[in-house]
Amino acid sequence: MKHDLVVQEGYVFEQEIHLTVLKTSLFFAGDGFTVYDSKGEVIFRVESYGPDSRDLDELVLMDPDGRCLLTVRRKKASLHQRWDGYKGERINGDKPTFSVKRSSIMGRSYAGVTVEVYDTTGEEYHIEGCFSERSCTVYNATKESVAEIHRKVDPTTGVLIGKEVFSLCVKPGFDAAFAMGFVLVLDQIGGDDSLEEDARAEPTVHPTTEDYEDK
Repeated sequence: MKHDLVVQEGYVFEQEIHLTVLKTSLFFAGDGFTVYDSKGEVIFRVESYGPDSRDLDELVLMDPDGRCLLTVRRKKASLHQRWDGYKGERINGDKPTFSVKRSSIMGRSYAGVTVEVYDTTGEEYHIEGCFSERSCTVYNATKESVAEIHRKVDPTTGVLIGKEVFSLCVKPGFDAAFAMGFVLVLDQIGGDDSLEEDARAEPTVHPTTEDYEDK
Protein backbone atom coordinates (compact mmCIF):
# COMPACT_ATOMS: atom_id res chain seq x y z
CA MET A 1 0.00 0.00 0.00
CA LYS A 2 1.32 3.46 -0.90
CA HIS A 3 1.42 5.82 2.05
CA ASP A 4 1.25 9.58 1.70
CA LEU A 5 3.20 12.03 3.86
CA VAL A 6 3.60 10.55 7.35
CA VAL A 7 3.79 13.01 10.23
CA GLN A 8 3.68 10.29 12.90
CA GLU A 9 4.00 6.56 12.14
CA GLY A 10 1.62 5.61 14.94
CA TYR A 11 -1.30 7.40 13.31
CA VAL A 12 -1.32 5.60 9.96
CA PHE A 13 -3.87 2.78 9.88
CA GLU A 14 -4.59 -0.02 7.42
CA GLN A 15 -8.34 0.41 7.93
CA GLU A 16 -10.57 3.45 7.55
CA ILE A 17 -10.98 5.19 10.91
CA HIS A 18 -13.68 7.51 12.21
CA LEU A 19 -12.65 10.13 14.77
CA THR A 20 -14.94 12.39 16.78
CA VAL A 21 -13.67 15.97 17.03
CA LEU A 22 -14.95 18.16 19.87
CA LYS A 23 -14.35 21.90 19.55
CA THR A 24 -13.88 23.18 23.09
CA SER A 25 -15.25 26.69 22.56
CA LEU A 26 -18.15 28.03 20.52
CA PHE A 27 -17.15 31.66 20.70
CA PHE A 28 -13.65 31.97 19.21
CA ALA A 29 -12.29 30.25 16.11
CA GLY A 30 -9.51 27.91 17.17
CA ASP A 31 -10.03 27.82 20.94
CA GLY A 32 -9.05 24.18 21.07
CA PHE A 33 -10.00 20.61 20.18
CA THR A 34 -10.19 17.19 21.75
CA VAL A 35 -10.26 14.22 19.36
CA TYR A 36 -11.59 10.77 20.28
CA ASP A 37 -11.22 7.41 18.57
CA SER A 38 -14.06 4.90 18.09
CA LYS A 39 -13.52 3.56 21.64
CA GLY A 40 -14.00 6.99 23.19
CA GLU A 41 -10.32 7.40 24.06
CA VAL A 42 -8.51 10.69 23.45
CA ILE A 43 -6.17 10.42 20.46
CA PHE A 44 -5.30 14.12 19.88
CA ARG A 45 -5.71 17.38 21.73
CA VAL A 46 -5.10 21.05 21.06
CA GLU A 47 -4.75 23.40 24.01
CA SER A 48 -6.56 26.71 24.01
CA TYR A 49 -5.06 29.22 21.63
CA GLY A 50 -7.83 31.78 21.94
CA PRO A 51 -7.68 35.55 22.58
CA ASP A 52 -5.38 35.25 25.61
CA SER A 53 -2.81 33.08 23.85
CA ARG A 54 0.73 34.42 23.54
CA ASP A 55 0.89 33.56 19.84
CA LEU A 56 -2.26 33.43 17.71
CA ASP A 57 -0.25 32.54 14.60
CA GLU A 58 1.10 29.16 15.73
CA LEU A 59 -0.99 26.10 16.60
CA VAL A 60 0.23 22.81 18.04
CA LEU A 61 -1.32 19.34 17.72
CA MET A 62 -0.47 17.05 20.63
CA ASP A 63 -0.97 13.42 21.59
CA PRO A 64 -2.94 12.60 24.80
CA ASP A 65 0.25 12.97 26.88
CA GLY A 66 1.04 16.44 25.58
CA ARG A 67 3.80 15.44 23.13
CA CYS A 68 3.95 17.76 20.12
CA LEU A 69 3.10 15.91 16.92
CA LEU A 70 2.71 18.74 14.45
CA THR A 71 2.93 22.54 14.36
CA VAL A 72 1.21 24.86 11.90
CA ARG A 73 2.22 28.51 11.60
CA ARG A 74 0.55 31.35 9.75
CA LYS A 75 2.60 32.85 6.92
CA LYS A 76 2.77 36.60 7.38
CA ALA A 77 1.28 38.93 4.75
CA SER A 78 -0.29 36.18 2.64
CA LEU A 79 -3.33 37.00 0.50
CA HIS A 80 -4.08 33.29 0.26
CA GLN A 81 -3.98 32.88 4.08
CA ARG A 82 -1.11 30.43 3.84
CA TRP A 83 -0.02 28.30 6.78
CA ASP A 84 3.21 26.28 6.96
CA GLY A 85 3.29 22.87 8.64
CA TYR A 86 6.16 21.26 10.56
CA LYS A 87 6.67 17.79 11.97
CA GLY A 88 6.83 17.93 15.74
CA GLU A 89 7.73 21.14 17.55
CA ARG A 90 8.82 24.02 15.34
CA ILE A 91 12.22 25.51 16.13
CA ASN A 92 13.42 28.78 14.62
CA GLY A 93 15.19 28.02 11.36
CA ASP A 94 13.24 24.84 10.64
CA LYS A 95 11.97 24.41 7.09
CA PRO A 96 8.28 23.54 6.70
CA THR A 97 7.20 20.07 5.61
CA PHE A 98 4.02 21.27 3.90
CA SER A 99 1.90 24.38 3.35
CA VAL A 100 -1.85 24.96 3.33
CA LYS A 101 -3.43 27.90 1.53
CA ARG A 102 -6.62 29.07 -0.12
CA SER A 103 -6.76 28.19 -3.79
CA SER A 104 -8.16 31.66 -4.49
CA ILE A 105 -8.19 34.96 -2.65
CA MET A 106 -11.84 35.37 -3.70
CA GLY A 107 -14.69 33.91 -1.69
CA ARG A 108 -14.61 32.70 1.89
CA SER A 109 -16.19 29.62 3.45
CA TYR A 110 -16.60 27.72 0.19
CA ALA A 111 -13.19 28.55 -1.28
CA GLY A 112 -11.00 25.55 -2.09
CA VAL A 113 -7.82 24.91 -0.14
CA THR A 114 -4.56 23.53 -1.57
CA VAL A 115 -1.97 21.54 0.41
CA GLU A 116 1.54 21.34 -1.02
CA VAL A 117 4.06 18.84 0.35
CA TYR A 118 7.70 19.87 0.02
CA ASP A 119 10.50 17.55 -1.11
CA THR A 120 7.95 15.07 -2.49
CA THR A 121 7.43 15.24 -6.25
CA GLY A 122 3.78 15.37 -7.26
CA GLU A 123 2.32 15.13 -3.75
CA GLU A 124 -0.45 17.67 -3.41
CA TYR A 125 -3.90 17.70 -1.89
CA HIS A 126 -7.00 19.77 -2.48
CA ILE A 127 -9.72 20.35 0.09
CA GLU A 128 -13.20 21.02 -1.23
CA GLY A 129 -16.34 21.96 0.66
CA CYS A 130 -17.27 24.27 3.54
CA PHE A 131 -15.61 23.83 6.92
CA SER A 132 -18.05 26.15 8.73
CA GLU A 133 -20.77 23.71 7.66
CA ARG A 134 -18.54 20.74 8.61
CA SER A 135 -18.66 19.35 5.08
CA CYS A 136 -15.24 18.90 3.44
CA THR A 137 -13.36 16.28 1.45
CA VAL A 138 -9.58 16.03 1.09
CA TYR A 139 -8.43 14.71 -2.32
CA ASN A 140 -4.97 13.62 -3.35
CA ALA A 141 -3.35 14.45 -6.70
CA THR A 142 -5.26 11.63 -8.42
CA LYS A 143 -8.61 12.88 -7.01
CA GLU A 144 -8.94 10.03 -4.54
CA SER A 145 -10.57 10.91 -1.22
CA VAL A 146 -8.10 10.54 1.67
CA ALA A 147 -10.10 12.22 4.44
CA GLU A 148 -13.57 13.66 5.03
CA ILE A 149 -15.15 16.03 7.54
CA HIS A 150 -18.86 15.85 8.18
CA ARG A 151 -21.45 16.53 10.87
CA LYS A 152 -22.52 13.85 13.29
CA VAL A 153 -26.02 12.59 13.97
CA ASP A 154 -27.28 11.62 17.43
CA PRO A 155 -27.92 7.87 16.97
CA THR A 156 -30.76 7.89 19.53
CA THR A 157 -32.79 10.71 17.97
CA GLY A 158 -31.53 11.03 14.39
CA VAL A 159 -30.96 14.76 15.02
CA LEU A 160 -27.82 16.52 13.82
CA ILE A 161 -25.43 17.24 16.67
CA GLY A 162 -24.24 20.85 17.05
CA LYS A 163 -21.32 21.88 14.88
CA GLU A 164 -18.92 21.87 17.84
CA VAL A 165 -18.90 18.06 17.47
CA PHE A 166 -18.06 16.58 14.07
CA SER A 167 -16.52 13.54 12.39
CA LEU A 168 -13.12 13.19 10.77
CA CYS A 169 -12.96 10.11 8.57
CA VAL A 170 -9.43 9.09 7.56
CA LYS A 171 -8.88 6.61 4.74
CA PRO A 172 -6.46 3.65 4.94
CA GLY A 173 -2.79 4.64 4.66
CA PHE A 174 -3.34 8.35 5.30
CA ASP A 175 -1.84 9.88 8.45
CA ALA A 176 -4.56 10.92 10.90
CA ALA A 177 -2.23 13.50 12.50
CA PHE A 178 -1.67 15.08 9.07
CA ALA A 179 -5.45 15.16 8.51
CA MET A 180 -6.01 16.78 11.89
CA GLY A 181 -3.44 19.42 10.95
CA PHE A 182 -5.75 20.34 8.07
CA VAL A 183 -8.58 20.80 10.56
CA LEU A 184 -6.52 23.28 12.59
CA VAL A 185 -5.87 25.42 9.53
CA LEU A 186 -9.40 25.13 8.16
CA ASP A 187 -10.72 26.33 11.51
CA GLN A 188 -8.70 29.50 11.01
CA ILE A 189 -9.13 30.24 7.30
CA GLY A 190 -12.53 28.59 6.76
CA GLY A 191 -14.20 30.58 9.50
CA ASP A 192 -16.83 29.62 12.04
CA ASP A 193 -19.26 32.36 11.08
CA SER A 194 -22.31 30.26 11.92
CA LEU A 195 -21.12 28.66 15.17
CA GLU A 196 -22.39 31.24 17.63
CA GLU A 197 -25.74 31.41 15.84
CA ASP A 198 -25.79 27.61 15.67
CA ALA A 199 -25.20 27.39 19.42
CA ARG A 200 -28.30 29.52 20.04
CA ALA A 201 -30.45 27.70 17.49
CA GLU A 202 -29.56 24.08 18.28
CA PRO A 203 -29.30 22.31 21.64
CA THR A 204 -25.74 21.32 22.48
CA VAL A 205 -25.33 17.56 22.47
CA HIS A 206 -21.99 16.39 23.80
CA PRO A 207 -20.55 13.10 22.55
CA THR A 208 -21.58 9.88 24.24
CA THR A 209 -20.15 6.41 23.76
CA GLU A 210 -22.45 5.82 20.80
CA ASP A 211 -21.31 9.03 19.12
CA TYR A 212 -17.77 7.81 18.54
CA GLU A 213 -18.81 5.33 15.88
CA ASP A 214 -20.55 6.21 12.62
CA LYS A 215 -23.33 3.85 11.75
